[in-house]
Amino acid sequence: MATALAGGIVKAGLVEAGSVFASDLFPAARDAFSEEVGGQVFETNQEVASRTKVLFLAVKPAQVKEVLAGLSGDIGSDYLIVSIAAGVSIAAMEAAAPKGVRVVRVMPNTPALVGASASGFSLGSAATAEDAATVEALLSSVGVAYQVKEDLLDAVTGLSGSGPAYVYQIIEALSDGGVAAGLPRDIATRLAAQTLLGGAKMVLETGKHPGELKDMVTSPGGTTIEGLHQLELGGLRGTLMSAVVAAADKSKELGGR
Repeated sequence: MATALAGGIVKAGLVEAGSVFASDLFPAARDAFSEEVGGQVFETNQEVASRTKVLFLAVKPAQVKEVLAGLSGDIGSDYLIVSIAAGVSIAAMEAAAPKGVRVVRVMPNTPALVGASASGFSLGSAATAEDAATVEALLSSVGVAYQVKEDLLDAVTGLSGSGPAYVYQIIEALSDGGVAAGLPRDIATRLAAQTLLGGAKMVLETGKHPGELKDMVTSPGGTTIEGLHQLELGGLRGTLMSAVVAAADKSKELGGR
């Protein structure tokens, strides 16, 4: 996620690659980040903190407190911590960080790498309007970003944070269906992906309800309603709803709630 977000911001031209700094204990991870993003990489978090006052915390939830504790002597109220760790509350981060450190909790997603992310973010108690503008600008450079109440970030995690995986599985399934109906795999996959892209653009650009757009494609007694009938029999809508709720619940669990 860190690589996708940093790479997307650099591609958008908001920040130069040379002004992006990252740290990782593992040489392979550092090499991969440097190759994909072009930023400078280091072994320790302290080396990054000495070069910038906007720090993205992109670690596993269980590591957040340890990382913040390790930086306790290196950061202060002039630092902005932007956390993309799923489930870790602002209160928990503020308790682990030095007093006065500004915290913003973010849930982005991997399509940031291609400028099509969907993110939600919430401000900590010390974060300012300027911090909100900074985070929104960074996230908006690689997609769309919405400020929400923190208790809604688990829902954001379940929907757009985990959502790309659901979409990839849907594309794969549609492609399999195309192959089963006789299409070559490469054509089936591209048609499936383009169909989801086109449908998404229709929702975003027309402002019409997805149900209305669905009805525009569905002729009486036609092929589409036959396919939709099969999706209803298979419980597609209920399964997707359950997937979002399950992922949101897991986010809460990871945060110890």
